[in-house]
Amino acid sequence: MSGRASSPIVLAAGGTGGHFFPAEALAAALIGRGRRVVLFADARTKIGADSVFAARERFVIPGGGIAGRGVGRAIAGALKLLAGFFVARRALRDLRPAALVAFGGYPAIAPVLASRSLARRVPVILHEQNAVLGRANRFLARFSARLALSVPDTRSIPAGTATIVVGNPVRPAIAACAAIPYAPPTESGAIRLLVLGGSLGARVMSDVVPAALAALPTTLRARLALAQQCRAEDLARVAAFYREAAISAECAAFFADVPERLAAAHLVIARAGASTLAELAVIGRPAILVPLPGAIDDHQSANARAFGDAAVTIAERQFTPARLAAVVCDLLAAPARLSAMAAAAKHGPADAAERLADLAEGVRP
Repeated sequence: MSGRASSPIVLAAGGTGGHFFPAEALAAALIGRGRRVVLFADARTKIGADSVFAARERFVIPGGGIAGRGVGRAIAGALKLLAGFFVARRALRDLRPAALVAFGGYPAIAPVLASRSLARRVPVILHEQNAVLGRANRFLARFSARLALSVPDTRSIPAGTATIVVGNPVRPAIAACAAIPYAPPTESGAIRLLVLGGSLGARVMSDVVPAALAALPTTLRARLALAQQCRAEDLARVAAFYREAAISAECAAFFADVPERLAAAHLVIARAGASTLAELAVIGRPAILVPLPGAIDDHQSANARAFGDAAVTIAERQFTPARLAAVVCDLLAAPARLSAMAAAAKHGPADAAERLADLAEGVRP
């Protein structure tokens, strides 16, 4: 077996999709180059049958959060991180990887620290998805050979950290839709709306969006072709509301074809999570963004600001049916503005996964 094939690149990612989806995209790029890829993830991470990691080597690394918790939970989290350190150290010593790429969050902490304890140092790359450096990456930056950023002017980077902007890797299916041009809705044609809630933020979409769309003028409401992601517990009530309001709507807890739906959408209503914005930036679609309040360091608000004129941002405290209905009406009445927003949105590199793969293959301790 050649050194290229036998010496793997380890990816440390897990927990939320915002950390895991870029790792999947990078893995696909590396596997396409003939690289051996190994995943370090925590126990929360669910690997679907269609994931690029489904048939790959994987290690479950114990871990837990510490920041923002009570004393008891913080101690439990620290003990899990310590256990994860020893599991990761043993695995890294046996694997002898060419590089370790970590995607933030507590699943990154134990593998990165373990990599620094080995006699044979493993070069470390950190990837940051958001416009504010996450606390784990902030702590780990001193141990990295390079910090790869998704957006320029990312905040809270420690002084002296070597950085490079590569973008936020997106799934190959998203990159494949990058060439599909945006066309605003015609004067009498269907208006395709896509509503994405995110794993932590779908409830407010279920509470506000239906009432807002029901308040639209009858002529607009009759043209709506809506697809809305809902929490499973909200599906029945949201679908029933749309039926009573005579709005054509498809509601689901999960859409397997999000890339195609994004490409077809005239307007997207979503949270400002890093993965959602990366996909919007690659395909180029106008959006109404509602940053998740209470996110650590308010990073979703920073993400929305970085997205600029490609979106209208509404703080959740102002996200009412009346406000949303007014914004939707204003946008749908201005197709030229929608087209300009779509053009402004299309600033994300479709080849971010390849750029990060280049970095992973070329990094040195």
